[in-house]
Amino acid sequence: MSSEIRALEPKELWNKFADLNAVPRPSKKEERVIQFMKDFGQNLGLETIEDEVGNVIIRKPASKGMEDRKPIVMQSHLDMVHQKNNDTVFNFDEQGIEMYVEGDWVKAKGTTLGADNGLGVATIMAILESDTISHPALEALFTIDEETGMTGAKGLKGGLLKGEILLNLDTEEDDEIGVGCAGGVDVTATREYKEEETPEFKIGYTITVKGLQGGHSGMQIHEGLGNANKLMNRLLFDGFEDYGLRISEIDGGSLRNAIPRESNATVAIDAVHEAAFEAEMKAKADELKFEFKTMEPDLEVVVSKTETPEKIMDLGVQEGLTRALYAAWNGVYRMSPDIEGLVETSNNIARVIVKEGHIKIGCLTRSSVESTKQDLANTLRAVFELTGCEVEFSGDYPGWAPNMDSDILKLMVPIYERLNNGEKPHVAACHAGLECGILGTNYPKMDMISFGPNIKGAHSPDERAQISSAQKYWKFVLEILENIPKA
Repeated sequence: MSSEIRALEPKELWNKFADLNAVPRPSKKEERVIQFMKDFGQNLGLETIEDEVGNVIIRKPASKGMEDRKPIVMQSHLDMVHQKNNDTVFNFDEQGIEMYVEGDWVKAKGTTLGADNGLGVATIMAILESDTISHPALEALFTIDEETGMTGAKGLKGGLLKGEILLNLDTEEDDEIGVGCAGGVDVTATREYKEEETPEFKIGYTITVKGLQGGHSGMQIHEGLGNANKLMNRLLFDGFEDYGLRISEIDGGSLRNAIPRESNATVAIDAVHEAAFEAEMKAKADELKFEFKTMEPDLEVVVSKTETPEKIMDLGVQEGLTRALYAAWNGVYRMSPDIEGLVETSNNIARVIVKEGHIKIGCLTRSSVESTKQDLANTLRAVFELTGCEVEFSGDYPGWAPNMDSDILKLMVPIYERLNNGEKPHVAACHAGLECGILGTNYPKMDMISFGPNIKGAHSPDERAQISSAQKYWKFVLEILENIPKA
């Protein structure tokens, strides 16, 4: 399996990716990959430091003849999103990613691949190790915790980096040159409720929504993908009036930056409505499958009898919860009026937990305009507070404002066109959280750009990296490095 990946071209890139993917690297548990990267730099005899928050910086002098060029920073994040299929047995804390080749794609067996942002990390490692690639003085910046708070970028102090140009390798379309991105804020609603003993005349059911594609809650939020939390709420809504439905537990979604693929609920209904309930659930499931037949062909709704739960939610809280989840905005809130096709503001209802007297709803709100981000966050806050929840904003990070007069942009566009038979790159801002906006707060004069190879299905077990695109991207990287202008 690893040998299959290591045989791919360019070997420098794929070998380093295979090395990296053998190291467990979940967000907020990056100790092993931090040590791996420090050992890598030190074994090469390069200056290697770990800053106070865990970012790793490796410095390499300019190659011969490149000493008079502007010094650069190449940057990628060490952590990866951990998602797996329900039927996949895998321990992300202990196991390396199991990869395989299918046609023109590298995939993982039932889990996320880690190409986001592992291919960027591997690119930088390959350049650090090479004694034949031409490059100016180079600082490799490997940040931590990008996926769940960007605390690495936030904790990087000003004055530590000396580079004048930053190449962020975290874009996922090989024809795109990124010049801007959205900021984000975590919106979390919580409340406690009283549990009640389930009456004797109730019977229990489990309801499962599964088979959704999931995906990146920024880059794919406009695609019309199903959100398991919203679909589950449609199944539960008005259930009390129709069948005496009472909620015992809900467990939906996982990470804030992943569109939720699955949701599970345990409920109790009046025994007298058993047949009607099952028929109605089947009808609703058929409606959802028809509605999402194009985007979510594998959608399943499974309704099964189970032991009657001992405890159920307070009815008033249940009614408020289902109405709040119906009213809470999910998806695109506003398209950019300035950049055609760009999502400006969105929200992902990522996580819903109802259990043992506690409710927790986690959202990620994104926007390239700070005031609109706050507007949508307040919209969510108002909805959840109306149903008695306490709402907290956390993890706020800024967007990255486009600079169309960037010198590195002016350098890269003609290089791309020359390498690709005159094809023009797509110069764009993206609706995802790149670290450039945060890094720019302490390095406001640094000229920043983002690019990368084709990666599809990031943040989901369908994540895959295109082999031919990696080859195209690698040539682009080498040409950029060789043509960095003089200081």
